[in-house]
This record gives sequence, C-alpha cells and structure tokens, in this order.
Amino acid sequence: MLADVEKYLYREVRLLDERRFEEWTDLFTKDGYYWVPAYPNQTDPFKNVSIFFDDREVMRTRLSRLDHPNIHAQKPHSRTVHIVSNIEIDEKHDVEGEILVHSTLQMMEFRLDKQTHYGGRAQHLLVKSGDGFKLKWKRVDLINCDGAFEPLAIPF
Repeated sequence: MLADVEKYLYREVRLLDERRFEEWTDLFTKDGYYWVPAYPNQTDPFKNVSIFFDDREVMRTRLSRLDHPNIHAQKPHSRTVHIVSNIEIDEKHDVEGEILVHSTLQMMEFRLDKQTHYGGRAQHLLVKSGDGFKLKWKRVDLINCDGAFEPLAIPF
C-alpha cells in the first residue's frame, strides 16, 4: 500500500512541475479541495484567511489563468521542482476507503533570476477510486506560513 501511495504523490508533484495543471486538478474528487493555511495550527479555513483555500473549480480557474497571454505574474513562467519525503500512512485514520497520508514537502521555484524555497508538512486524504486514488483534500502547512510572500501562483 505504501508503495502505491508514494507513486501517487510523486506523480502529483511531477504534474505540478511539468505545468500539467488540468491533470493535477483531475486528481481531486469533485468536492475535493486544496488548503494552505496562513497561520500555524490553523484549524478552520472558514474562520481565518488562508494562503490558498480552493475547491476543484476554483483551482481550475486559477491555474488556467497562468497560461493566459496577458498574465504578468507568470511572465516568464515559474520553473519548479517539488520534493516529497517522509511519507507515512496514518494508521489511526480508520475510515473505510480512505487513506490519510502525512509527508514533508519542499518546492524550489525559479523565476526572474530569483530562486525561492518553500517547505512544510503536507497531508493528503486519499479515497480509493478504481485501480488508484483520488484526492479528497490536500493541506500544506508551510513552516513560514505567517511570513511575507511575493505573489504565489504555483501550488505546493
């Protein structure tokens, strides 16, 4: 099981690095969401501002804009590399058909002669779907979530 989960997470970040954003959003269930809290230990995205809190349709809209010819936030496009490690299946999560996964995540972004590094802990709630998985939700807790950021465009 762990090998299948690792393979899934590696594919997920490869899609981001290759700017295959539509395929990335297809990994999510129809009611899936992506959340990056803006504060340490944030428990509710509805009570506090978040860096990202997008359902699948908002993700699609946001990411489709990155290839629009008039978007200046991504001229030139960011080049990224995501590194996923310390992948663990949460044995305490006992819901039939679901797998809660904890991992560490790093992303390096290069754009306009500047390289930026982001790091944190990630959680993925995977649900079994056919031969594989779908993402019910993904949460990324950046270690500097309450720091100052330049405009962010690429998911972690």
